[in-house]
Amino acid sequence: MTNSLTKRKNCSALPSGVNWTPVDDVLKQLRKRIAVVVQPEKISFHDCNGRVLAENISARSSNPPYTNSAVDGFGFYAPVTGALVKLTLVDGRSAAGKPFTQEVQRGYCIRIFTGAVIPDGVNTVVLNEEVKLSGNQITLSKPYKIGSNIRKAGEDCRKGQIIFEAGHIVKPQDLALLSAAGISEVSVRRRLKVGVFSTGNEVTEAKSSKKKKLSFGEIYDSNRPMLLALLNKWNFEAVDLGIVPDDVELVRSILNAATKDFDALITSGGASNGAEDYISKLLKQEGSLHNWRIAVKPGRPLALGEWNGVPIFGLPGNPVAAFVCTLIFARPALGVLAGAKWHVPHGFRAPSYFKKDKKSGRREYLRARLNRHGRVEAFASEGSGLISSLVWSNGLVELPDEELELKIGEPIRFIPYSSFDFS
Repeated sequence: MTNSLTKRKNCSALPSGVNWTPVDDVLKQLRKRIAVVVQPEKISFHDCNGRVLAENISARSSNPPYTNSAVDGFGFYAPVTGALVKLTLVDGRSAAGKPFTQEVQRGYCIRIFTGAVIPDGVNTVVLNEEVKLSGNQITLSKPYKIGSNIRKAGEDCRKGQIIFEAGHIVKPQDLALLSAAGISEVSVRRRLKVGVFSTGNEVTEAKSSKKKKLSFGEIYDSNRPMLLALLNKWNFEAVDLGIVPDDVELVRSILNAATKDFDALITSGGASNGAEDYISKLLKQEGSLHNWRIAVKPGRPLALGEWNGVPIFGLPGNPVAAFVCTLIFARPALGVLAGAKWHVPHGFRAPSYFKKDKKSGRREYLRARLNRHGRVEAFASEGSGLISSLVWSNGLVELPDEELELKIGEPIRFIPYSSFDFS
């Protein structure tokens, strides 16, 4: 089945009279404007997990450094022929760390162990279980394949070969290859330092049981803890700058102070066009506001700009919108600022387990999860304040900008949250 698309005149999800910027255009603009801002530093390879490489890394040693045996068994030169192949054992053996230094003559074999250097004159190893041993002779009990059970020198990586490129984010398994290639020190980018604060007179911290309860009209700040946790997960240096009331002088003051110490800032709230939405107002009047009305749901009021040359990501106040916009816009841009390559999340198409009628004009992201039958379920409500939907979901459904009439069973793009993670 295919997605059913129909055209309707003047049918748009967005109000007219506003210059709405498509998601793809915003991402293209971000990609052009953003560049690495952090300097390199040398550290031990033991400490580089999660860090961004500042330069290409070439192997100092081949891996494996020498041709060796993959099994415990007997090594000899093949081919050897005969109804029953018999070979005479040489006096000696080759073990890991204790190589046999002489050549094995044809018609002879040597006992060899896993990881041991393959001696000269040997090109095939057979398992212990594949021979019969009698005195100093072995008889091959089954057919063999020439060259079997041998790991050639450099088959994993060769000395001088580039094993990681600049911009690569080091993962735990990468440490194994770095060590095997003889790398003890690497050049990485300094961790990106990101300041996070929330805005709003209504926003307050969660109180302990000994302190006063919420006042009428107040809400607990759910965005800042979530954003700080995301940034820490991505191995940035996330700094909590607290809550800033809706006061233009206070907002200006914290922007001025923060841009002296941080590589980027993330705010939530104050990004729309209301009387007290000072983030977007200040960026527009005194800073640089690159994008504001983005054709995306959730998260249309999104301020992407600069203050004193420092990138600012002004997120919506609704938690779901803040979360989604962080993944879609801030995630790849922060990665580039940190020295990594532009990150495109990997999604896949899977059959839907829900219906959806969507108007044209904007990209939509639905909180979703795969069920045990491999179908994509969408959360029952699309409300941007329902934090429980983020807990329930394990990914996003990405709906295209165009009009869409989705039926149950039709394929839809699903992006797991794991694909937004650096590691």
